[in-house]
Amino acid sequence: MGNRFDLSGKIAVVTGGSRGMGREMVLAFAESGADVVIASRKLDACEALAAEVTARFPDRRALAVAAHVGRWEDCNRLADAAYDHFGRVDVLVNNAGMSPLYESLVDVSEELYDKVLSVNLKGPFRLMALVGDRMAQGDGGSIINVSSIASIRPTPVETAYAAAKAGLNALTVAYAHAYGPKVRVNCIVAGPFLTDISKAWDLDVFNARVQASYALGRGGQPDEIVGAALYFASDASSYTTGALLRIDGGAP
Repeated sequence: MGNRFDLSGKIAVVTGGSRGMGREMVLAFAESGADVVIASRKLDACEALAAEVTARFPDRRALAVAAHVGRWEDCNRLADAAYDHFGRVDVLVNNAGMSPLYESLVDVSEELYDKVLSVNLKGPFRLMALVGDRMAQGDGGSIINVSSIASIRPTPVETAYAAAKAGLNALTVAYAHAYGPKVRVNCIVAGPFLTDISKAWDLDVFNARVQASYALGRGGQPDEIVGAALYFASDASSYTTGALLRIDGGAP
């Protein structure tokens, strides 16, 4: 039956792709045969990873694109860049996100609220429309959203982020129906991963909490997102769409 996780000949776009879980997905897709578009706000970081991809996997192609997905026009430009360069997109991963800290709910400014909703919800909405429509008119494809366990179990320290990710869960189901049967749209509901963002956490408090209440007793490593991403990106998930898959170490 061959390797159902093979991505040879595919084109994959990953937002927030230059570091953390996005970086691991880019490398995994390239290793599995895909050419990649690496998008984030910092072009130099995208270019550095693109160079690493082509050095590690000489047969792969990698395109770096600077894009702030919270801006409508940047989403338009990213989609156009991918199609202009590669001619198509087979996999889109909406991984870019942000969850700034704040002192209290009353201190959350309109600017901060809008920024969180724009990056976590508006950008994926626009990119799924742009890329999903072209996928549906062509040979189809797979869209993967990266949500958060906060979308299901929100806490007072991440309210706007939780609301945005809950919206992303809803968009996953809606877009699966909008662009099916040729386009599959699924969502990874991620728990706490020890990426760059975890540097702002009190790790002693975090470790004590997850050891006491999470089934696996620890936070995730960035490369532990790869299995789910490859599953959704590949033919291994050919009968899966509109799904929300928790990758959270057994969060309570």
